[in-house]
Amino acid sequence: MSQLSRREVLEMAAAGVLLSGTAAALGAGTDRIIISGASGKLGGLAVRDLLGNGIAAQNLILVSRTPDALVAYAKLGAATRYGDFAKPESLAAAYSGGTRLLLISIGPGAVPRPVAHGHAIDAAKAAGVRQIAYTSWLGISRGDTQGIAADHIATEGLLRDSGVAYTFLRNSLYMENVLPQAVKMVSEGKATLPNGEVLIGYVTRGDCAAAAAAAISTPGHDNKSYDITGPELIGVRQIAAAVTAATGKPITLLPADPGAPPPRGFGGPALAVTSTAVADLTGRPATSVKAFLAENRGKLLA
Repeated sequence: MSQLSRREVLEMAAAGVLLSGTAAALGAGTDRIIISGASGKLGGLAVRDLLGNGIAAQNLILVSRTPDALVAYAKLGAATRYGDFAKPESLAAAYSGGTRLLLISIGPGAVPRPVAHGHAIDAAKAAGVRQIAYTSWLGISRGDTQGIAADHIATEGLLRDSGVAYTFLRNSLYMENVLPQAVKMVSEGKATLPNGEVLIGYVTRGDCAAAAAAAISTPGHDNKSYDITGPELIGVRQIAAAVTAATGKPITLLPADPGAPPPRGFGGPALAVTSTAVADLTGRPATSVKAFLAENRGKLLA
């Protein structure tokens, strides 16, 4: 995702030239935006959005444990640097000169997540960063305190206490998680409606990246929280309808056995929420499950 072809590099360079004069973005001046995890899926998409929105590559500091994967962005003029949250001694040089940071939360590792995130926050503050946008967890907005929510709550606390302006981007589950379920529906031609199913405001990774890029590159987001969701609540019935719309294949919906327990979904009722934050931040509506599966029609029929 982060490795670009020569054609894409040239297209991005051209887009940067065309858009740089019109973008109402912080990065058009002296601000330098740090992207942590820039070689990851979400980070790579955010970098592309920033470039596409007119942020000059020279105003980007792209940090990764694998900076060699960012060579195409270096050719555009971005700074590409090594940095590892688990090795705080690497972060001072990585963040040097940056004024804003997109702090992409990491997965479980040898170092507890809040500790690792704390290393990044401390380094950013020492480097003079004035705003940190953090990819947090939607469930916090609905009172979830268990599992991964606890790590995100702890990190949000560290940010509040840091004295640096924060922006919390509380992401829902990625809509990409729906794709295997949709593929199975196409294969079998049927799906079971679970008892007590909780509908979820799934959001595409691309929409999360676009929202993050907007929050870190445009003014007005200091000390604010955003629930980043899709435009609708989604369950088996909605996925089946979107599958049929994308492929033309009808999906038979079957009731679950009366005694079958409800599914043990990830997040549960805390994710049964939608917001307009994606549209508010980016100026375009969040992607619907119908549009998402239409875009992935080839994978459904493969």
